[in-house]
Amino acid sequence: MEELQSILNTIIKEKQGYITFLTGAGISAESGLPTYRSIDGIWIKGTKYHRPEEFGTYKYFSQNQEEVWQYNLFWKKMIEEAKPNPGHFAITEIESLLGERFKLISQNVDGLHQRSGTQKVYEIHGSKQKVRCSKECSEPIDFPENIKFKEYTEDLTPEDIDNLKCRKCGNWLRPNTLWFDESYNEKYYHFDTAYDIADHTDILFVVGTSGSTTLPINIVETVKIRAKWIVLINPENDTYFDYILKGSKTLYSVRESSSVALPQLKNMLEEILK
Repeated sequence: MEELQSILNTIIKEKQGYITFLTGAGISAESGLPTYRSIDGIWIKGTKYHRPEEFGTYKYFSQNQEEVWQYNLFWKKMIEEAKPNPGHFAITEIESLLGERFKLISQNVDGLHQRSGTQKVYEIHGSKQKVRCSKECSEPIDFPENIKFKEYTEDLTPEDIDNLKCRKCGNWLRPNTLWFDESYNEKYYHFDTAYDIADHTDILFVVGTSGSTTLPINIVETVKIRAKWIVLINPENDTYFDYILKGSKTLYSVRESSSVALPQLKNMLEEILK
């Protein structure tokens, strides 16, 4: 990774744009959380009879609230049992090293970045740590402590259903996450902020994500158009990002898992900044 160290050394000495991380499900897979579309993925396990684009929609939720909440409480149970891994902790240490130049945009909704100690995370797909009224009568709130997590086969109890209703208007609460039939916005998903960060990024680390949703793709494209450096950290080499960046003179690939590559990157930055 000597070439990467040289690139970073130049960028850090220039003291200008952001050093940005874009993380996806791959970093959390090393904490035991299945990625969405892998063979053991969360959609396959949890939605046996549905395609993700069908089940993970507001339309489906509006007609099947109990089923969707059963699935989400099962997912929440897995999240609570997961622990941050060395990749998460390395990003937290990198934030401390870089200060205001550090930016983290995450597609993940599991909160593991925050649990590892990272202070500022732009969660562009929302967070399972919060809920909001399905009729938008109020702002998002922390996930209610009195709601019990479930195995996927467990039904909701009458008490569960009561606790999953908005205290202000009585309608169902919903996970504070982006569904497939919804659009990105700034209020919940940092849409404008993500573009602004991309516009001021000197080097973008794309960690554990293949490029299956529009905003992450557009972030990468924005940095590419500006001819800034993009570093792919992913053991796979046939992702959509590999395809759209093929031949780019400002591309650097690290074919390691995030739990291996990110601690190495942290050590590299410590060496440069000492």
